Amino acid sequence: MLSEQSRPVIEATLPVIGERIGEITPKFYARLFTAHPELLDGMFSRANQQNGTQQRALAGSIAAFASHLLAHPDTLPEAVLSRIAHKHAALGIPESGYPIVYDHLFAAIADDLGDACTPEVAAAWTEVYWLMADALIAIERGLYARQANDVMWAEWRVTAKEAAGAGSITFRLAPADETPVTRATPGQYVSVRVQLADGLHQARQYSLSDRVDSLTERVFTTKLDEGGEVSPFLHGHVNVGDVVELSNPYGDIELDDTDAPIVLATAGIGCTPSASILQSLAGSASRRPVLVLHAEQRAENWALEAQMREAVAALPNAELRLWLEEPTTAADAEAGFMSLDGVEMPAGAKLYLCGPLPFMRSIRSQAIAAGVAPTDIHYEVFGPDVWLAA
Repeated sequence: MLSEQSRPVIEATLPVIGERIGEITPKFYARLFTAHPELLDGMFSRANQQNGTQQRALAGSIAAFASHLLAHPDTLPEAVLSRIAHKHAALGIPESGYPIVYDHLFAAIADDLGDACTPEVAAAWTEVYWLMADALIAIERGLYARQANDVMWAEWRVTAKEAAGAGSITFRLAPADETPVTRATPGQYVSVRVQLADGLHQARQYSLSDRVDSLTERVFTTKLDEGGEVSPFLHGHVNVGDVVELSNPYGDIELDDTDAPIVLATAGIGCTPSASILQSLAGSASRRPVLVLHAEQRAENWALEAQMREAVAALPNAELRLWLEEPTTAADAEAGFMSLDGVEMPAGAKLYLCGPLPFMRSIRSQAIAAGVAPTDIHYEVFGPDVWLAA
């Protein structure tokens, strides 16, 4: 792990780097895209660059990794690395990209720190970078090796486009070429790549939202982000019969095969991975205890209500609780924001979270206070993982 030579340097400089990393990463990306503008065509999100979330995610991951090396010198932060590696694989980031990132990142660090970036500081942080990069490369190699094909993008044809609550649409797709199809697992996502009006390709990750055991269909549900680029294009320009490009399925939220109770806590469009998990449980006639907790601003927004209610009804040991911020006549809805007060968390439960970051932070804290082990809490962040940046 981290060498004894580098450790005191990282300990001394982590507060400074941690404070400055939010300024360093925008400089890094500016350098990177000036040298390699082609990376914005289908790999990096133009929108996430403009709104700053990608910069915050990179900063958070570097700081979290370095902090872990100091606190736990004999281990690596496996959960953090796995989440990043799955996102990288879903975008086809190659091993050859890591030296390119290194060159431009460390040029940005040197530019920002000036004379404080001594050879000793540069060497220590170089060691941190390559420890992280080598760990990610190893995980990504394993992910690629598990796929049924060796292509990044395969063509899929839209077979159905269905309204799914206010502002959301479910897309059903079938293979449009002969690429072998990788079997997905409940809770995973695919990248969807489209060519926008200006000719630029952009990709976004969308959770699979129905049963995933079929090799002849992919289903994902997307909420319209009026300030975004890809969801407006999908909603307004992609129709039945059109072809889009999909990646293989990725995502480290995978339903285990134990008999442990499951708690699915979601808000808004974060219900999509839970919907997939519920469909798979219902399809296998599972008898596991399942507690479904869902929150919406208003009743008509719930994108997959009918599907999720049907799956809960089909499971003999499943229960659903719903929270709505706005008044409603729904008999089973509780008013306000989701709270675990009065919710009996099953002993030994596996908790799966998906929704806005403030929601997930709140429910995670409440769950830990209620006795759920932190290692039994899993979450999915839509877009760059800015949770680490906090």
